[in-house]
Amino acid sequence: QVQLVESGGGLVQAGGSLRLSCAASERTFGDYAMAWFRQAPGKERDFVAVISWMGGDTRYADSVKGRFTISRDNAENTGWLQMNSLKPEDTAVYYCAAAKSFSWSAIGMDYWGKGTLVTVSS
Repeated sequence: QVQLVESGGGLVQAGGSLRLSCAASERTFGDYAMAWFRQAPGKERDFVAVISWMGGDTRYADSVKGRFTISRDNAENTGWLQMNSLKPEDTAVYYCAAAKSFSWSAIGMDYWGKGTLVTVSS
């Protein structure tokens, strides 16, 4: 069982930056691909980014390419999502997830955090 805890959310003006963190409870964190999803009010949970077990492969949603960067440090059991040039439409609860397979589907995730709220004001 892997427990994931997100942090780093908050209120930021459009054009600003935030860095989200995802702390994992297990030293086996490196056995899992790590992903970020987000869910805006009244909308479905959408894929944002995923990084492979050792960090050698990444995928991004088109809406965040060039603005967001996913990274991880398995020695620290931690992953991050650096978000730059934020837009009001980035406002959502952001969830960290872990999966044994390299997937960008919510169905493919094995573990989820409880989320952290990001609000981008215009």
